[in-house]
Amino acid sequence: MKLAVVSVVVLLVILVAWPVSAGKKDLPEVGGYGGEEEEDDTNSWFPLDNLLSLSYYDKICPNFEKIVDTKVREWTKRDSTLGPALLRLVFHDCGVTGCDASVLLDHEGSERKSPASKTLRGFELIEDIKSEMEKSCKGLVSCADILIAASRDATYQLGGPYWPNAYGRRDSKNSYARDVEKVPSGRRDVTGLLETFQSYGLNILDLVVLSGAHTIGKANCGTIQSRLYNFNATHGTDPAIDTKLADYLRRKCRWDSETVDLDVVTPVTFDNQYYVNLQKHMGVLTTDQELVKDPRTAPLVKAFAEQPPQMFKQQFAVSMAKLVNVGVITGEDRDGEIRRVCSKPNSKSY
Repeated sequence: MKLAVVSVVVLLVILVAWPVSAGKKDLPEVGGYGGEEEEDDTNSWFPLDNLLSLSYYDKICPNFEKIVDTKVREWTKRDSTLGPALLRLVFHDCGVTGCDASVLLDHEGSERKSPASKTLRGFELIEDIKSEMEKSCKGLVSCADILIAASRDATYQLGGPYWPNAYGRRDSKNSYARDVEKVPSGRRDVTGLLETFQSYGLNILDLVVLSGAHTIGKANCGTIQSRLYNFNATHGTDPAIDTKLADYLRRKCRWDSETVDLDVVTPVTFDNQYYVNLQKHMGVLTTDQELVKDPRTAPLVKAFAEQPPQMFKQQFAVSMAKLVNVGVITGEDRDGEIRRVCSKPNSKSY
């Protein structure tokens, strides 16, 4: 009864959240698709204080959004797994030193070379977009902005929400593998996850909502083998996993190089099935299932599981708009630049 009451309160909080549409058709004209100029009201849309703007590319690169969208469609048509991969790439970028494209730098000792980054994908697509962008808007569009826009478009194409992005980020000149430890792993408890999210300026609702990105994509078996074969050093399986799912995962994950769907019911559909799965003990990662066990997050999981998918999608847009503003570098920061090639700083700094 207590949990049900809390869920109602949670829903009321979500319902009064920032009303971001789940589709382009309901949005104002933004970010390069045209529309009349209006007073920049970026701060009312984006709670984190920075110098980004919804209309940043409207004049200097009016085809910015169109180029990104076209390229994402071309690539994901050939490989549908790139959509979830781009979303994961953004999490790994923003979750380290901020949304500064540091994850794209490819040199010895960079984030990209960290063992935790070995399964990241989508780099070639971002480089292709950047190459095309340089033909139309040479030296004006950052790799950080491209990554943010591409992940949003890929999410939308998978049936997820569309949210307006503010632009004007600069790219980091540095990238260090040691910083990747900041990215939440699949084995942390809710307290550890929440501490990390709070360090980004995000809250417990954002934690639960952004975890819902696991409604699409795959997990590397290496991240869950201990849960399947040696849970808490018992040489057994985590008893919190649904029995049938555990049997399936043990058969599938005999080798750590294999992958499994994070949402085993609707793996290619952006919906709220992830939360329904958690209620049935079908969370693949330890961190996923912990959300149901912790009394701080369980009511939110219950709320999103029981309400229409649109509720989750709308809040996902809100939380993503917050995430992609974490730790940005802008034109006033001396340690940023607009890279000519996304995998290399303009001048060698390592």
